[in-house]
Amino acid sequence: MPNQQKKIIFCLAGVLSFVCALGVVTALGTPLWIKATILCKTGALLVNASGQELDKFMGEMQYGLFHGEGVRQCGLGARPFRFSSRASQKRRELYHEKGQTAVFPDLLKAIPVSIHVNVILFSTILVVLTMVGAAFFMYNAFGKPFETLHGPLGLYLLSFISGSCGCLIMILFASEVKIHHLSEKIANYKEGIYAYKTQNEKYTTSFWVIFICFFVHFLNGLLIRLAGFQFPFSKSKDTETTNVAADLMY
Repeated sequence: MPNQQKKIIFCLAGVLSFVCALGVVTALGTPLWIKATILCKTGALLVNASGQELDKFMGEMQYGLFHGEGVRQCGLGARPFRFSSRASQKRRELYHEKGQTAVFPDLLKAIPVSIHVNVILFSTILVVLTMVGAAFFMYNAFGKPFETLHGPLGLYLLSFISGSCGCLIMILFASEVKIHHLSEKIANYKEGIYAYKTQNEKYTTSFWVIFICFFVHFLNGLLIRLAGFQFPFSKSKDTETTNVAADLMY
């Protein structure tokens, strides 16, 4: 393939990676990962509500990795609530002294902390690797890269690891929401006599940004192949086939 076309392909992959990294950074700070509808089960059972009467007991909430907000309804009007990692200064100092994380500080006992921290960790890794990948693509477009880490092999490796991180983020967050019932735990935290049940959950903008980023890294792998560089494992197979053919000739 002509050098000009390779430059265009690598520039396109670099721009896609850079935009992807910015998108993930933005997604991390927004409360637009999940939107859920919650039902006040206690109030609905007390009045034996059904049909349109259930609307008086329906609330909703949306949240991300660090903060969120919602509205609870139990037949007596809407009650807005918020939860955030931005606690008061005294609370931050208290958590710091105990060596605990400040993610959802008010809900620390309710959420699966290990999974939540892993989602944030892999998201950070994804941003870093995506930025490094963007730099490598630009270096391959305009520089003279080595054939190993800075060259096509490094691009394949970064695309694979970044795509794997994106996949892990989606799996971990989905398990946190669906298996550990995160929305219900947030809605029921310190609610006393009222019990809430999740009626509907849907992934929103930030979650799909992670999915698009995962798809971009898969697409980048195809762009590297389109630029004329063999996949790492297929190259070794071709070499092995050539060696076998040469042995048969002799």
